[in-house]
Amino acid sequence: MPAVQRQPFCARLIIIGYGSIGRGVLPLLLRHIELDPAQVWVICPSGAAEQAARDYGVQVEQQALTANNFHACLEPKLRAGDFLLNLSVEVSSQALLAFCQTRDVLYLDTCTEPWAGGYDSAEQPPQACTNYALRHGILALRGAQDSATAILTHGANPGLVSHLVKQALENLAADIGQQHPVCTSREDWARLAQALQVKVIHIAEYDSQYAARRKEPGEFVNTWSVEGFIAEACQPAELGWGSHERALPADARRHPYGSQAAIYLQRPGAATQVRTWTPGVGPTLGFLVTHSEAISIAEYLTVGEGAHPDYRPTVHYAYRPCDDALLSLHELAARQWQPQPRQRLLDDDIAGGRDELGVLLLGHGKTAYWYGSTLSIDQARTLCPHNSATSLQVTAAVMAGVVWTIRNPRRGILEPDELPHREILELCRPYLGPLQGFYSDWTPLAQRHVGIDPPSDEEDPWQFRNLRFT
Repeated sequence: MPAVQRQPFCARLIIIGYGSIGRGVLPLLLRHIELDPAQVWVICPSGAAEQAARDYGVQVEQQALTANNFHACLEPKLRAGDFLLNLSVEVSSQALLAFCQTRDVLYLDTCTEPWAGGYDSAEQPPQACTNYALRHGILALRGAQDSATAILTHGANPGLVSHLVKQALENLAADIGQQHPVCTSREDWARLAQALQVKVIHIAEYDSQYAARRKEPGEFVNTWSVEGFIAEACQPAELGWGSHERALPADARRHPYGSQAAIYLQRPGAATQVRTWTPGVGPTLGFLVTHSEAISIAEYLTVGEGAHPDYRPTVHYAYRPCDDALLSLHELAARQWQPQPRQRLLDDDIAGGRDELGVLLLGHGKTAYWYGSTLSIDQARTLCPHNSATSLQVTAAVMAGVVWTIRNPRRGILEPDELPHREILELCRPYLGPLQGFYSDWTPLAQRHVGIDPPSDEEDPWQFRNLRFT
């Protein structure tokens, strides 16, 4: 590990939540930022996490934040210039962001969360439970740019992958000899993606980590937050909808407001699979789980306006979780999406495997290009304590976002796509394992089984109907 130039910070850092990401990011923050542990507060509901945080000498308050108590809990602890790092579940991101913006408090989160019950309220239509709706609501808080910096959804995905997309576009342009000016704006990146004829972008992830003790019936096992995965797996599947698409799926719905860069399907992401490709295994299936980067990247790379732009790629997550999480999802579906009575987070008991997390650019002159991180569990443990391969890809991006926010404290509310990708990747790179690109001639029509696979669009392999499996 090369020597680290630590970022000065003399204010208070409040961390909300101390699950797998909180435990993994704290040693990174103390390594990269000049922080006395006395400057750091952890607020979390878990007694088990309390001792782990105290091992670092930070202050701990055992408290579950709710709509009724978060003001009283945070008001005495935060003043202008302090930092609120939101790593919680079932705590409203919009409420915390509004709180911070009115008090000039710096802010970063890894996803947009509603209050408990917000994802599955029987009183709300499916559209209200989408990430499109949550994102639209939180971006409505944007005001003057000269306000405290708040970075939204800056984990691995969403977060890191937005920077990987920019680097992949630059790499692809260089490899095919596409001349282009240096991209300094959203419009520049959108025109570059259009010039390269990128039709589809997958956030293509394959997690092969495993533990010696396998999943048992009635148990949900995962390499990162079980609660977080169940919540997003049960949300409607969502994807950025490309300008090249010819037909809207029968179960798809558009949004009547906003940029209309995305659609949602009337089925959970855990019940929707797509064909994709990663370098370690080649062709595979991934779940089209909703993530906000599918919306933000599609919107960021749009040329033109509204529901019928001149150019926009189709963008979505294609996630193949670890074997035990895959079995857990099958059991969850059989239980009519009612969570199993027991949960197990794989951490110290992971015996092997790795996480391939990258962006797969499809439809251009070289067919398919995957660029991303391939990180093994052994590498992750060597690089930073309390991390798996999956969590370190998240915590590295959280650390980089916190450092960038401290360096740029008056930039207002930002999404990952709006940050400088080279600076973020430079901070993350030591923790990502090999960060590299791979070309492939794979298409979703390759080796189709006539008579088993449904009819396809032979004229354009990159139609969503060809990529969709279920």
